[in-house]
Amino acid sequence: MYDYIIIGSGIAGLFTALRASPHGRVLLVTKSTLEESNTRYAQGGIAAAVASDDSPRLHGEDTIAAGAGLCDAGAVDVLTRDAPARIQDLLGLDVPFDRQDGELALGLEGAHRARRVLHAGGDATGAHIEQSLCRAIRATTVSVLENCFVTEIVVEEGRAVGVRTLDSRIHRGRFVVLASGGAGQLFAHTTNPEVATGDGLALAYRAGAQLTDLEFYQFHPTALAVPDFPTFLISEAVRGEGAYLRNAEGARFMLDVDPRGELAPRDVVARAIMAEMRHAGAPQVFLDLSHLPEERVRRRFPTIDAYCRKAGFDMMTDALPVAPAAHYLMGGVRTSLWGETSVPGLYACGEAAATGAHGANRLASNSLLEGLVFGARVVAHTTLGAIREEPLTNVEALRIVETEPEHSRGHGGTPPERPALQALMWDRVGLMRDEAGLKAAHAMLGAWQGALPEPRDAVDYEFRNMVLLGRLMTRAALERRESRGAHSRSDFPNARPEWQRHIVLSRAAATTGAKEAT
Repeated sequence: MYDYIIIGSGIAGLFTALRASPHGRVLLVTKSTLEESNTRYAQGGIAAAVASDDSPRLHGEDTIAAGAGLCDAGAVDVLTRDAPARIQDLLGLDVPFDRQDGELALGLEGAHRARRVLHAGGDATGAHIEQSLCRAIRATTVSVLENCFVTEIVVEEGRAVGVRTLDSRIHRGRFVVLASGGAGQLFAHTTNPEVATGDGLALAYRAGAQLTDLEFYQFHPTALAVPDFPTFLISEAVRGEGAYLRNAEGARFMLDVDPRGELAPRDVVARAIMAEMRHAGAPQVFLDLSHLPEERVRRRFPTIDAYCRKAGFDMMTDALPVAPAAHYLMGGVRTSLWGETSVPGLYACGEAAATGAHGANRLASNSLLEGLVFGARVVAHTTLGAIREEPLTNVEALRIVETEPEHSRGHGGTPPERPALQALMWDRVGLMRDEAGLKAAHAMLGAWQGALPEPRDAVDYEFRNMVLLGRLMTRAALERRESRGAHSRSDFPNARPEWQRHIVLSRAAATTGAKEAT
């Protein structure tokens, strides 16, 4: 019997496990190796108001402005207020943040009014944080199960009491914490690693938890677009240092779209790039660094520099071909400000959770921060003398969509391979959407879901989770008849006041005992 069972080994899972370790027996379960997660590949850094000319208030205002009217003000306040303390925690774990003249070096990214992005190893921030946290975990009494796939959250009398793993073992715990990351592998082009298949969201949904804001998937504007090379992120920090975006004719175009130019919010930049690509009939636009100081750029972005060389480009002399790619899920398992889900005993934090802090569009470099802040709050909440139930975030003006039970979709169809699912999601549920495409995708995903055989191994379970999550995401995108933040519809191109609310999805069956939305 464990006190905490934590699923996932990115920044949220590792930090939660560290904070929980003094308070009881902790089991950390990860489906790959301990070091493998989205966190490992994060380049730009982690945002926090640590400079003398910055403040949590300013950081919060920038977060809300990027969120396109759907941020939960309380969640943003928690995120930005707790940020400096969580940075101190990382410094205490010997995360080697870059320094300049003895002070923490701070970068600038899109939609930030101040330099507040800490980085390590130039553009290897996530790798350094992951390494430091893994080293710290191995020095504790936390039990780690690597290469172990969770197939079910065990719920008894309406409460999460443990997890079932692929070997059919049940591990019991007082608290189950989902920190399983995002779902970029739903799309044909993504910056996410192979492990990002949305398993935690599917587990939570089947256990009766509410999911929200699934329609808001952030597409990073600049991923290296080279045939026969894996999609590779070109950090927003590159534009923060002054790089320009140019179209097929070599002209800058972002200043015609937004006065902030290349540093407009990610949804704005990504859509502008896509428009240029469609206008030119080209698979990319170009990122130009040739006007920047060479020595500074190569020192700041050694990982990107090395990968570009491998792909045949010199980032200082060649225009880099870039295109948008699926990057980050703003939505997830709906939580309170303490990480509680609608199922007692089940918590969520990090990208798997929907805290309300990101709204419809995440501010750059708030993702690693969210994992730290809300992971710490999960442990704080569970170690209070008496557990106090808090309302779930974003309770105002919710639209509840009851989805049919998964097993009701038994009509025909042949289950596809993963590339077919990814192509469907990219084409129909990607950066630009419309009703016809969403309806076609929803019908196809429903048919595929009904045709799936019983899963036998981790690959089967991953794919089942991806099909389910793809269908739920498509349903949410179909319901939201407007364009807002990362959700863009050509048939409803403007934001609409009546849609300044959230779509909550919950399974029609098996919700007994869960807290209901209000």
